[in-house]
Amino acid sequence: MHAKLKLLIENPVTQRIIISLIVINAVLLGLETSGAIMAAAGTYIVLLDKAILGVFVVEIVSRIYIYRLNFWKDPWSLFDFAVVSIAIVPSSGAFSVLRALRVLRVLRLLTMVPSMRRVVGALLSAVPGLISIAMVLLIIYYVFAVISTNLFAEQYPQWFGSLGLSLYTLFQIMTLESWSMGIARPVMETFPYAWAFFIPFILVATFTMLNLFIAIIVNAMQSFNEEERKETIDAVNVLDNDLQGELKLLRQEIRELRQFLTNKAL
Repeated sequence: MHAKLKLLIENPVTQRIIISLIVINAVLLGLETSGAIMAAAGTYIVLLDKAILGVFVVEIVSRIYIYRLNFWKDPWSLFDFAVVSIAIVPSSGAFSVLRALRVLRVLRLLTMVPSMRRVVGALLSAVPGLISIAMVLLIIYYVFAVISTNLFAEQYPQWFGSLGLSLYTLFQIMTLESWSMGIARPVMETFPYAWAFFIPFILVATFTMLNLFIAIIVNAMQSFNEEERKETIDAVNVLDNDLQGELKLLRQEIRELRQFLTNKAL
């Protein structure tokens, strides 16, 4: 039974069915946000949602039974378990906030679709580099926030009245959201040379640092793809060596068989 269940769970058809159910479940969760649709077909939507959740629970329990301890060693399996566990927690009373988290079931696509898993793996490998860049960006933010608070706090307390407000304002400037007409030009009416503060900050924080973020991610994706290609080539080489070895053995057996038949004929 264990072997049959493992074949069933690992069958590509079963995997495609689970992926289809995840997509259908995501659509149902979106339909539940519409009052008109729920008034017309809410009962059927809820029942179908519970049925799909039941399938997910059965799948997770089956995987735990199949892989046992190895299930808990796999981060992707732990992710699936956490997502499904959140979905089956009663969404009433103190746990009512978890009702909104049911949509996390859609994230199971990341574990089911190999191409998505590769992308997530590459992003995770880029985390150390992203953290380093984030620390540099934080230092830049802090320096410019202190400067802007000292320069503009008295005249523009709504933007630069405290260190926290300055940090938030600089974040808005970094996103280029109304930074010119909304912040920079009003400040320049009192401080004509304020452009010498805003423009260097935008050049450093927006264009330079954000491009570094993108570069780290692209490099991680490239490195991940190269490692995957190397692993594929190594696997092919191992298979090729095995085939060559088996072919040599087969040739040896054929020669021995021919020798045997020749000796028997004589």
